[in-house]
Amino acid sequence: MSAVPVARRLVRQFRSLVRQPLPAEVEEAAKLHLLDALGVGLAARASSVGRPYSRYAAGVALGGPATVLGSAMGAPASEAALVNGGLIHSLEYDDTHTGSIAHGSAVLAPTVLAAGEAAGAAGATVLKAFALGWETLIRMGLASAAGFQALGFQVTSVGGTLVAAMMAAELSGASEDEAVAAVGIALSGSSGGFEFLTNGSSVKSMHPGWAAHVGITAAAMARAGLTGPETAIEGRNGLFRAFAGDEKGGAAFGSLLEDFGTVWHLPKAAFKFYPCCHYLHPFIEAAGRLAEDGVAADEVDELVCRAPARTAAIICEPWALKQNPPSGHAARWSLPVAVAARLVDGRVDLAAFEAPASPAVLALAGRTRWEPLGRDNFPAAFEAEIFCRTRDGRIREVRIDDVFGNASRPATPEDVRGKFRANAGRTLPLEAVRMIEAAVDAIGAALSLGPLQEALRTEQPQPGRSAA
Repeated sequence: MSAVPVARRLVRQFRSLVRQPLPAEVEEAAKLHLLDALGVGLAARASSVGRPYSRYAAGVALGGPATVLGSAMGAPASEAALVNGGLIHSLEYDDTHTGSIAHGSAVLAPTVLAAGEAAGAAGATVLKAFALGWETLIRMGLASAAGFQALGFQVTSVGGTLVAAMMAAELSGASEDEAVAAVGIALSGSSGGFEFLTNGSSVKSMHPGWAAHVGITAAAMARAGLTGPETAIEGRNGLFRAFAGDEKGGAAFGSLLEDFGTVWHLPKAAFKFYPCCHYLHPFIEAAGRLAEDGVAADEVDELVCRAPARTAAIICEPWALKQNPPSGHAARWSLPVAVAARLVDGRVDLAAFEAPASPAVLALAGRTRWEPLGRDNFPAAFEAEIFCRTRDGRIREVRIDDVFGNASRPATPEDVRGKFRANAGRTLPLEAVRMIEAAVDAIGAALSLGPLQEALRTEQPQPGRSAA
């Protein structure tokens, strides 16, 4: 007898686990990650890079069961998931599991919310599907390390599409065969390339939203009778071979399913506290330490940033473009500009990327160069080293062993809640922000997503109103 295809094994385990309670630590982590995702998505509605999603939503939110963040009008589930996923990812402020390089919540939160609203699912079921989706996506990333990125793809988008399909199938009441078919169908919709880096275009933000959109559509098509390959994960044209160039990735992922439900990775997923590429965060921290040590931007003669070689294609290359990015948004992936902004402006926040970098920031970026970090622990840890020489000949060197918010330097729940309140307050009045937080805290006992839906559908207040 032939071995059971990996997708069928996965679906069977997922369907079994979603009917069991989550460990308390995992449930609390899932709530915080869901809350964080909603906050960054709401913040994006007040940002220039989120504006295309609001405009698109205005044309599709013509009624439907699912919520578009910050809008009173409902929408079809697949369209709401597309918009919300795009909003959540557009500021580069959403969470990451660093070892797998997976932006889990940006694809999984819009999927479970839209599919859960459409199905009238209980809050506990939605939360469990969200946590188990995270566990699945993390294992996909771990199975091939940085293999997806090496070929110019995000596991968030290409793997997230398959995970979203499985989650949506379960929430919609699909059978095992239909759920397996949904995973196979979703493979044909997987996408999300890194060519955006050539001009800093904003399309990367659509990657997780598209994955959620395709996943929900794949589940609906499977229930309608469309079929898909059962070997979508390990097949010769499956996920790992096609998008990571990895002959062994499918088998490695299958092996990682052996501890699915007993080993939990979600509590170790990282929260981000700067709205830019996660690889930049330890360098921003290092620049902050230089500033604390009394180094002023106009005193710097030279900065040398030592970065893990496998991050260079994202934050260092081509260096001339990174030193002078074409837009504020493009600077979210610029190592020299992020470091310079911290030293020149004293902060790297949402406002830092709403407009092109200032002449002072660009001048310091022009005095910055990069070189590979000798030995690194990427992607398990996001490390950074900065060498600084001032005009009077003083030398300063700073090293960050891992980024704040990662498992080795975890954020507190209050850190995450404070971030949520500030972000959601950019779009919603204080009472709505409090309602969302309370609804997420109580989601495990909620008979439906009604309380959360009501809070999320609060219209944007007049300018000047904020919960921050």
